[in-house]
Amino acid sequence: MSESKFRVGIVGAGYVADYHIKALRALPDVEIVGIADPNETQARTMAGRYRIAGVFKSLGEMIAAAKPNAVHILTPPALHAPLSIEALDRGCHVFVEKPMAETVADCDRMIDAAPRNGRRLSINHSARMDPVVLEARRISESGRIGEVVGVDFFRSSNYVPYAGGPAIPPAFRNGSYPFQDLGIHALYLMEAFLGEIHAVKANYWGTGREPFLAFDEWRTLVEAKRGTGQIYMSWNVNPMQNELTIHGTEGVIHVDCYIQSLTIRRQLPMIPKPIQRMMFSATNGWSDIWSVTRNFFRILTGKLKGNPGIQVAVHGFYDALRRGVEPPIPASEGRRMVKLMEEVSIEADAAKQARVDAGRARVVPPAPLLVTGAAGFLGKPLVKRLAASGGPIRIFVRRAPVWLSELPNVSAVYGDLGDAEAVDRAVAGVDTVYHVGAAMRGGKEEFERGTIWGTRNMIDSCLKHKVKRVVYVSSQSVLDQAGHVPGTTVTEASALEPYPERRGLYTQTKLASEKLVLAAIREKGLPAVILRPGQIFGPGGEQFAPSGAIGMAGRWIVVGGGGHKLPLVYVEDVVDALILAAERPDVVGGVFQLVDPTPITQREFVKVAQRRADIPAARKVAYVPQWFMMLASRGIEMLGKVLKKDLPLSRYRIRSLRPPYPFDITAARTRLGWEPRVGTREGLDRTYGKSRQ
Repeated sequence: MSESKFRVGIVGAGYVADYHIKALRALPDVEIVGIADPNETQARTMAGRYRIAGVFKSLGEMIAAAKPNAVHILTPPALHAPLSIEALDRGCHVFVEKPMAETVADCDRMIDAAPRNGRRLSINHSARMDPVVLEARRISESGRIGEVVGVDFFRSSNYVPYAGGPAIPPAFRNGSYPFQDLGIHALYLMEAFLGEIHAVKANYWGTGREPFLAFDEWRTLVEAKRGTGQIYMSWNVNPMQNELTIHGTEGVIHVDCYIQSLTIRRQLPMIPKPIQRMMFSATNGWSDIWSVTRNFFRILTGKLKGNPGIQVAVHGFYDALRRGVEPPIPASEGRRMVKLMEEVSIEADAAKQARVDAGRARVVPPAPLLVTGAAGFLGKPLVKRLAASGGPIRIFVRRAPVWLSELPNVSAVYGDLGDAEAVDRAVAGVDTVYHVGAAMRGGKEEFERGTIWGTRNMIDSCLKHKVKRVVYVSSQSVLDQAGHVPGTTVTEASALEPYPERRGLYTQTKLASEKLVLAAIREKGLPAVILRPGQIFGPGGEQFAPSGAIGMAGRWIVVGGGGHKLPLVYVEDVVDALILAAERPDVVGGVFQLVDPTPITQREFVKVAQRRADIPAARKVAYVPQWFMMLASRGIEMLGKVLKKDLPLSRYRIRSLRPPYPFDITAARTRLGWEPRVGTREGLDRTYGKSRQ
């Protein structure tokens, strides 16, 4: 079974493929002949990065065309077994990512396929092959820390957020995914130091910070032949950590797998305990400094690769193939870990499914009105105003707001706007939808899910259930602010932002969502009204910087001299417009601007905000010339090109900060019958307190 030359195929073009490819490229007798992934764009990107000639949509296509004799399976766990068996049956050795499979039955099928075809099968238990972990094993087995009685494993992580749509990433499908993904590392590390594992007891729960990740906190107790192990995994703890502590009767080994450092504390007879503690603190501190410095230079010189355990495991697999021997990580080890993992996985998956079923079965009281984004700055006063009428109201929120118990006629449907099924449950049976919800923070995926997919899901459900009126809250940020000529009146027909990708995620997604609503009105008859409020202010939003300013380093930085007039509108006045838009019979299909015509400059706004002692940013306000900000943003753009990142400041964004003014609100006055009832000056007094002068 020994091989002298390897033609290797990669199946799966996710992030872990980078590490496998880098490890393979360091082997002189390996040629990577193809990469296969259903996402052809992703596969081509990775193939181009490493100059891999063959790009395929499937394993079968790759084997037929490129004829590899070894394959790396780097797909989600559910595909490990069928793809590994197919590769083995077609004459390829297989190196498969952890976990080996999702079930023991699948592991057995994989194990049977290898000798049947005269091929080798190995699992990537890379953490066990990490050089610093191998060193810890060598030390523990030498007896330097006495008898090992316990092991602690601590790992924090995060997942690329779900961006919405029907293709839900594997990390968010099953309740067990976090344990299958990282818990498998902990289990085989426990076995490496404590011997055969007899029992695994896992506790898990969800904090709700990432609504699609059912269980983001895990605590697991492991009972093994030579002691006990504790596993703590978190998708909330920052900064991210990856640490292993081996407890012995005469010492303790601490391993930081991220910085590749190892420290030892040993029992020192005849030395008082307080002195021992000080000695350990000093020596371990110096040891960490040395390890970090040494590894920094090893990374710079290429001697230390990212994820070094993968490199060791890959090289060990091909060395075993050359010599015709069993690989360092045999399939039997992979099966043992899956067997330990399987029971926990079944329980976690069932727990998530029970939660989903409970949500589906929950009886939602009938209500004619639905408010999305009900817990937000605008949604909350809208709900309270609607609830004051005494009629039933329904809200759609991720979790119950603290004030919900104060409003007995308000019922909640819980879910995320990116979840089409949850949105559909919320919309069913209502006559009017106030779609206020949108993403306000996060990365690209959160904005796409909460704003674009949230709006698309809402449109689809409103059409399905024949909702009579949809009031959609857009934003003035969809306008072409950089191209606005000062003094030119802004109307509903004014130019929209021509380069949303230059403005930032909020503008990009709000503009895309408004266009979705307009298209649904025009092409599908959606009975919707679009409102474009200016900068909404009011109690609860005191910390918001005025338009044309940036909140940075605990202060407001106003671009320019502070003389620009602001497109302000008080929050209760916006609520008035929302209710009018839902009730007026002849406004469907209309777009309405909501801006108070009272002129307030940035300096005047800041002066009013300074009445409040609890707004330190307003008291530290800085007025920076636009030319200086343009120069600084030019430097940031150049840095972004070097780092290959879109940094949050650019010359276009600086030009877009200038608030457009004045606004024509004739349409809101004549068709909606809207006029600011509170107004800007009274609203500022309500928000920041009246002047004592």
